[in-house]
Amino acid sequence: MAATKKYDASSIKILEGLEAVRKRPGMYIGSTDKKGLHHLAWEIIDNGIDEIINGYGNTIKIIMNKDGSLTVADNGRGVPIGKHASGKSTPEVVYTILHAGGKFEEGNYKVSGGLHGVGASVVNALSDWMDVIIYTDGKISEIKFKNGGEVDKPLKTVGTAKHTGTIVTFMPNYNIFKNCKFSFTTLCERMQESAFLLPRLTVEIEDRTDDEINKEVYHYEDGLSAFVRYINEDKKEISNIMSVSGNKGGINVDIALQYTDTYNETIESFVNNVKTPDGGSHEVGFKTAITKLFNEYARDNGILKQKDSNFEGSDTREGLTAIINLQIPEELLQFEGQTKGKLGTPEAKKVVEDIVYDNLKFYLQEHKAEATKVMEKMMGSRVAREAARKARDEARLGKTKKKDQASLSDKLTPPQARNSKINELFIVEGTSAGGSAKQARDRKYQGVLPLRGKVLNTEKASLADAYKNEELNTLIHCIGGGVGSEFDCKDINYDKVIIMTDADDDGCHIQCLLLTFFYRFMKPLIEEGHLYIAMPPLFKVTLPSKEFHYFYTNEDYKEYVQGKSNYTVQRYKGLGEMNPEPLRVTTMDPKTRNLIKVNINDALLAEKRVSVLMGDSVEPRKEWINENVDFSLEDDFKI
Repeated sequence: MAATKKYDASSIKILEGLEAVRKRPGMYIGSTDKKGLHHLAWEIIDNGIDEIINGYGNTIKIIMNKDGSLTVADNGRGVPIGKHASGKSTPEVVYTILHAGGKFEEGNYKVSGGLHGVGASVVNALSDWMDVIIYTDGKISEIKFKNGGEVDKPLKTVGTAKHTGTIVTFMPNYNIFKNCKFSFTTLCERMQESAFLLPRLTVEIEDRTDDEINKEVYHYEDGLSAFVRYINEDKKEISNIMSVSGNKGGINVDIALQYTDTYNETIESFVNNVKTPDGGSHEVGFKTAITKLFNEYARDNGILKQKDSNFEGSDTREGLTAIINLQIPEELLQFEGQTKGKLGTPEAKKVVEDIVYDNLKFYLQEHKAEATKVMEKMMGSRVAREAARKARDEARLGKTKKKDQASLSDKLTPPQARNSKINELFIVEGTSAGGSAKQARDRKYQGVLPLRGKVLNTEKASLADAYKNEELNTLIHCIGGGVGSEFDCKDINYDKVIIMTDADDDGCHIQCLLLTFFYRFMKPLIEEGHLYIAMPPLFKVTLPSKEFHYFYTNEDYKEYVQGKSNYTVQRYKGLGEMNPEPLRVTTMDPKTRNLIKVNINDALLAEKRVSVLMGDSVEPRKEWINENVDFSLEDDFKI
């Protein structure tokens, strides 16, 4: 896709200065933790990605250097090197002036996905130094910066170039990004995603931080189909991968989708290579087309009888994996909010809907056997959904079966107040821990639900199976709000649902099983910030003076007792071993406790992790554990 205007020094516009970045970095990159550090990498990388999207270059190379710096090289056109209208060299403007870049001048980039156009200068501002080497106009030019954006060595020609591109090496200011370092795994996961979206792109990533160089190369000729295949490699497919593509009104649409035997949907959408985690008009168009098409097909082929109700959207998407990728020209591009998380372009809905409907209608006519299998899947979803809705309505109307009411009354110790805005539910393992928690709680607003044994692994189970499981059935009725596609956070009985398990292998396993259940069947509980994990202490150290301290990690405990003598230590292997008062102070009292809020930072990665770690396939799980878990024969606990 070629640009419509010459890309030179006159292409660069200055919107405003850089001053505030070093003072308040969080305003520009979100945070100064590991996520913020990697945001610096994405800003530089996305400049190269935009070149490739627009038809210039095909390779990006990323190097993690031993000194903690990062190098990003692309073979795009190279940053213009002429004199800018401001009197400065154009690279100096690009890398030191906020909102300076080719994306602000119409015609330079027909399609752009860069993160707000602040990237290069913000990265420079938050770096100890930055070196930029530019290959363009037959020359090799270099400019160096220091101290967060000061020019160290002005732009100069250092050689003759036979190709084009830009190489940026920057050293993040690790006084700002304390205790952070670049992650090879994080870089690989993000860049593999980019390679899936751009079949012409080859990404090379090298980790040179150790003596042994670690390297990955990503390139996928079949693009989105490879993406779907990657997501579903641990699932059983019930259809082939279906490809949908078309262009209408200047909007280019590429979609790949496949149905599996799972009970959940995975839809990932992108616009100009930028992920849209909050969806938007393109996802609405896709879902509308799928629901309309399959209902028509079911009616036309006698699968749905006249007396039957239609499939709902959730029925047509159960077990569906879909990647939606749009290229939208700058003049049509609209996002809702500052984070580009949701597409607002109204034209995209109708374009996607029409292209998906027309493509898939033809596909279903040509692949009757596949269509039949998918229809059977949807019929099963419809039956389960109607059963779930009936159970939910009964619970709302107080018509829950007596055995369910008895089950709840036997297990749940509810809070005295009926205020869903402040009430908390602690889910604990076993009656022993439940007894301690009941005594330690604040009776006014904290409830306790003990579970007996390990709950069902819902990665391998349907919603109907979850209802049959006594512990999960109790949990569903206790939390309120329904389950599955019927779940609604407006109807839940608690503001916080807190998983509180023992700090041992069994406790961790129960925690994983519960997280899987909430992720699969009550995902809005996570997305809207209602799910937490309690952090009970591992150790209590008492000094001869009777002064005592609690420690939540082995590392903190070891650091504290190093060099000390004449102290006693208590290792809490289970919540049942803790008396009510220390349990209250350390784990349940909002004034003194530590809670981990469960959230989904990367929906695709979360989906992949849950499938691998909790699914049926053993080999992928074994492989992931071997790559990511350090095993040691050393006992972590020594007195």
